[in-house]
Amino acid sequence: MDILLLLTGLALILAGANFLTDGSAALAQRFRVPEFIIGLTIVAVGTSTPELVVSVLSALAGKSDVAIGNVVGSNIFNVFLILGICALVRPLPLTAGNIRRDIPFGVATSLLLLILATDSWFCSGAADRIGRLDGMLMLVIYFLLMIYTIRATGRTTIPEPAGSAAAADPAAEAPRKPMAGWLMGVMIVGGLAALIFGGELFLDNAVALARRMGVSDSLIAITLVAGGTSLPELASSLVSLLKGKSDMALGNVIGSNIANILLILGLSATIHPLTMGGITMVDLLMVLLSAVQLFLAAFTFRRRAVDRWEGALFLVIYAAYIAYLIK
Repeated sequence: MDILLLLTGLALILAGANFLTDGSAALAQRFRVPEFIIGLTIVAVGTSTPELVVSVLSALAGKSDVAIGNVVGSNIFNVFLILGICALVRPLPLTAGNIRRDIPFGVATSLLLLILATDSWFCSGAADRIGRLDGMLMLVIYFLLMIYTIRATGRTTIPEPAGSAAAADPAAEAPRKPMAGWLMGVMIVGGLAALIFGGELFLDNAVALARRMGVSDSLIAITLVAGGTSLPELASSLVSLLKGKSDMALGNVIGSNIANILLILGLSATIHPLTMGGITMVDLLMVLLSAVQLFLAAFTFRRRAVDRWEGALFLVIYAAYIAYLIK
């Protein structure tokens, strides 16, 4: 029965990702908003809802290591596994804005988490924790960052300019009639609902199977819980990529990682201070490494792209990290 429900959850995730991608793309076209911004905001925050639910409920229950482990594991999963798989399917081009602004924001956010979570580095004998003031600071930074990013990116026109390849090609697909507003809303809300419900269904049954196999709760938190709550990001990123919307796929992962740290951990810590528990320095450094590795990908071999070989490297790093955890 667990396996059947597991597959049902996966089916809901894939269907939800398809609806969310189409609805979000239509929203971008309607309001002439760059697809990267839609991925960075609506899609990223929407697909991070499972992490938000798990981390906030864990904080309320006093399970700080689960709250933090969920975010730490999700960020590692998002870059090394999701972007690794996406890059193997199709190389991910990086824009100048990604390199100068978006990815560095991700690095800075990961570094901020490392600093805030390691009180013992700065005060001998202090317990490593993320306090309420830290949480409120993270929330303020998140909202300021979103405002700045949206303003900096600005609005772009969707139609192809005259003389472009698409405009010059008579065989190119004719512009489609804009999607009705009500249908757009139904697809976005319905897609998010399917992603969230499907992710929870998949997660609950994956954890049940793991416990039946004797896997510890701490390992479940940073692997299965993190991976399960990141399935919406995986599904929506892959579907976006296959639909030729690599900007939305990349924006989804970058935006989700920033939201995971600043919004989700910020809200969780504001509700209840978070102690590190079983989360180690290695785990925090892996989060920082994932952000730095994504930045470095822009300057290796084929510039401004995450190439297939880099995607393969991401997957190898993730496999090595999981092997380290279960040794």
